[in-house]
Amino acid sequence: MKIYVNINAQNGGDGSKDRPYNKIAQAAAVALPGDEVSVAPGIYREDVSPVYAGTEKKPIVYKSEVMGAAVITGADVFTGWEHFKGDVWKLAVSNERFGDYNPYTTLVWGDWLEGSVHAHTGELFCDDRSFYERDSLDKVLNPAYDDTSWDREFTLHTWYTCQDNDKNETLIYANFCGIDPNKATTELTVRPHCFWPKQMHVDYITLSGFKVCKAATQWAPPTALQEGMIGTHWSKGWIMEDLEVSHAKCSGISLGKYRQQNNDNKWSRYKYKDGAQTQRDCSFIAQLDGWSKETVGSHTIRRCNIHDCGQTGIVGNLGCVFSVIEDCHIHHINNKRDVTGAELGGIKFHAAIDVIIRNNHIHDCVRGIWLDWQTQGTRVTGNLFHDNCLAHDYLLRPENKLGLGLGEDIFIEIAHGPVLVDNNVMLSERSIKLPTQGAAFVHNLIGGAICAVGRGVKNGSSKYDSTRYTPIHRPHSTEITGVMSVLHGDVRFYNNVFVALPVRQGLMNICEEDHDNEWDDGNLICGTLPFSGYMTEEKWKSYFEGYCGEGDADGRDKYYMPLPVWTGGNVFFNGAKPCDIEADGTVDTEHIVSLKITGEGDDCHVETDYMKYLPKAKIIDSDTLGEAFEPKQRFEAPDGSDIVFDTDFYGKKRATETVAGPFA
Repeated sequence: MKIYVNINAQNGGDGSKDRPYNKIAQAAAVALPGDEVSVAPGIYREDVSPVYAGTEKKPIVYKSEVMGAAVITGADVFTGWEHFKGDVWKLAVSNERFGDYNPYTTLVWGDWLEGSVHAHTGELFCDDRSFYERDSLDKVLNPAYDDTSWDREFTLHTWYTCQDNDKNETLIYANFCGIDPNKATTELTVRPHCFWPKQMHVDYITLSGFKVCKAATQWAPPTALQEGMIGTHWSKGWIMEDLEVSHAKCSGISLGKYRQQNNDNKWSRYKYKDGAQTQRDCSFIAQLDGWSKETVGSHTIRRCNIHDCGQTGIVGNLGCVFSVIEDCHIHHINNKRDVTGAELGGIKFHAAIDVIIRNNHIHDCVRGIWLDWQTQGTRVTGNLFHDNCLAHDYLLRPENKLGLGLGEDIFIEIAHGPVLVDNNVMLSERSIKLPTQGAAFVHNLIGGAICAVGRGVKNGSSKYDSTRYTPIHRPHSTEITGVMSVLHGDVRFYNNVFVALPVRQGLMNICEEDHDNEWDDGNLICGTLPFSGYMTEEKWKSYFEGYCGEGDADGRDKYYMPLPVWTGGNVFFNGAKPCDIEADGTVDTEHIVSLKITGEGDDCHVETDYMKYLPKAKIIDSDTLGEAFEPKQRFEAPDGSDIVFDTDFYGKKRATETVAGPFA
């Protein structure tokens, strides 16, 4: 059945074409498997909560009649601003207007949030530009530029909120820098989501063609509910396609998680157990609560434009398993820097089991993709990354560093793999952060450094052992088979092209402080150089050829030493440096090659001449890569089939004898 919605319809409609509903929520209350909710152009200021699940063969489809013309927003227009002083205006809003959720008394809060953050979940927008919250009226009356923001020039547009308890009102003071807010479109975010089922397991929903924007979302760490402006809420089989998703206070789209009993933001609430242990608890409790391939995950996000969200473009822990993120444009995430801490990035996933992230354009984010814990069977392929490391020169100061570094294109943390990174273009000054094992890099173009190799296992204690142990899963399953720390190594580099790009002096100055840091090594040298000192497979195996008795310390040390590293067919330009065990590599010292990004958005191109100087290379496949050490799982497709790397970044077939890098 087709159900019609039109914002301009009269009240009392029945969802028919002649008498449509005037709210999407009305259709969401009655739509059943196989139904399509057709939404006419207009601005729908509501929080849509689908009630019924679809089925795999009969999903419930919510579709904008005209691509991008139906807008679902968590913001309302507010008029009645009174001039206060100078460029500052004042608005008084009755607290009854907010119902049971007032974003201007609700602080952004949760595990792994930077402790100094003082921000409410609500935001003020004027003509679609988000203002900067301040913690005092004086800072609104006398605004100063904020050099931590990636949009410094707009940071004089400030606001402050407080309560008038006598009148039961929320007061908003805002510096509009010469604009009359009553003549502009001035909005406040008033709803925590735009499309989010209140109940779990509302499966097989398709959301297509909408613009979704401006929600007062809460911080979404892996130990919390993980609310998003759009969210699946622990369901299966959603499709989100052709959406524009923007201006969530925290996360735009959430593919995880449910609210665990006695383990919701437990690190912040309970305080006596470290966050790493509460995160381990999450995985085990979820498994006891029925987390499986049959019940959760297998979502698809495709052809979406996701931008200007405060924490992440897409977030997920556990609920993101078996999903596909493809053909999306993800950009300008966490650029305001009004919420900081860990859990930031264009995409931030924990437990990305058998997740495929392909053919996306990710740029101008504080971090491109962060794959954290339980990255097993994950593939990142055919993506373009750039400007994900303190993109503007004025940001190059120590105070602008993230809690876990400076930002990079891909960060894979404390996992056991297998994780496969192939046919990508990574052009930020820090391309890869790699405190992990069980990874393979094949046919990539890498312009920045690989950093944090051999780091990130200890969890901050200077006096006691604080080794982090992360779960290992049965291949292609959520079932947990054990936990183990990361030994490092167990990494493969085949047929990659490394072109060392210029590094800004300010970035060098910041990284000077990081050489002895547990979380970073300050490396800015392009190439596989950080793996110098690691063993080949042959040398590593030689330690196990003879038996050592119980009392032989060296005999036990071999089980905890770094694992071997494999290389082959890599090419190094412009001073990029190989590691000391590089096999069949080519270091080109004769040519200086060019490499740059031109254009913007969908019209973005890589311009380079390195292809003229490439030697021939062999085709790589799953047999070449072998298996990740801890899970004993091959580098293979989610269905268990072999992968042959015989197509390039554009899907073009490679010849039997090919060349390194992502372009055939």
